[in-house]
Amino acid sequence: MYVERLELIDYRSYAHAVLDLGPGVTVFVGSNGQGKTNLVEALGYIANLTSHRVASDAPLVREGADRAFVRCSVMGDGRSLMAELEITLSGANRARLNGAPATRPREILGLVRTVLFAPEDLALVKGDPGERRRFLDELLISRAPRMAGVRADLDRVLKQRNALLKSMRTSRGGEHADSTLQVWDDQLVDVGSQLLAARWALIDELRPAVERAYIDLAPDSGTTDLQYRSSIDLDSETSATELLSVPDLASIRARFSAALTAMRKSEIERGLTLVGPHRDDLFLGLRGLPAKGYASHGESWSIALSLRLASYELMRADLRSGGDPILILDDVFAELDVSRRQRLAQAIVSAEQVLITAAVAQDVPEVLSGERFTVVRGDVSRST
Repeated sequence: MYVERLELIDYRSYAHAVLDLGPGVTVFVGSNGQGKTNLVEALGYIANLTSHRVASDAPLVREGADRAFVRCSVMGDGRSLMAELEITLSGANRARLNGAPATRPREILGLVRTVLFAPEDLALVKGDPGERRRFLDELLISRAPRMAGVRADLDRVLKQRNALLKSMRTSRGGEHADSTLQVWDDQLVDVGSQLLAARWALIDELRPAVERAYIDLAPDSGTTDLQYRSSIDLDSETSATELLSVPDLASIRARFSAALTAMRKSEIERGLTLVGPHRDDLFLGLRGLPAKGYASHGESWSIALSLRLASYELMRADLRSGGDPILILDDVFAELDVSRRQRLAQAIVSAEQVLITAAVAQDVPEVLSGERFTVVRGDVSRST
């Protein structure tokens, strides 16, 4: 899979930009603040419907405009497809697939598949659990777009259930409130268990791929480990255990229901759902210790990169005849020492399409030579 053309209208710093691209390596070189990251961010957005830089859509629309457009033509499995997103400051975003309106934007998920490395990835190791949950869920959705619906359903159920718990905190509400809470409990167990099962299975696949990637990047730094720590396991002293095997869906449902029952009084007192996928974490270990707090800066970077390389490996296997996912490296090489730069370059050089941004061209290893563009104040020109 590779992007043939990327077009931006009123996106970030670009009033209008059109890029014709091809397989192999493409490097965008420009000083900080010139707009090179905006290009790859737009591609990542149309692939995942999220930005790796901001949580809301408002910053994506150019100042003075009321909407932005991202259009992407992608070649995969022997055919060319076109996806388009209209990002609005007010109202819902809209999508088109091959010129035809989509009922909702998430219908285009899976058309463009990317794996993006960025400086923000350091938060996967050093940041809060929400960063790691987001990583897992975005990878799940990239591999199985239907999971976007499961994730949306979970958010809806949590919002309604929390509102009910808050009302019960101030006024018990009697039998009616209890029965209504049970309805939301059942829905939470239903959608939450689906997401939990998918996360556990994903980590089981990721673990050996991450171990291989880390050894390739940092062969002298020891071994890594991944474990899912779930809030539905309340039989340990920490109320969160590491599961070494993937539980089946029935087991997850039973444990989830039991956890809700055990925590009901506390949840009503706090007016908040205290157990479920939204409270879980991905444990990242290095040499038997938690990477967060123990890993050096370079080791933390290597773990974060290993997570992305492992993601790429899984998605590459998924696509098979459809080609590789598009690999994006946003200002990554500047964060690495020379040894890690070379090792990362060797790990990705065989990818079907690699898009790289760099402030200094010399930061990009020579093995990744290819098409080059210069970006200056939002103007993108092909380098000779």
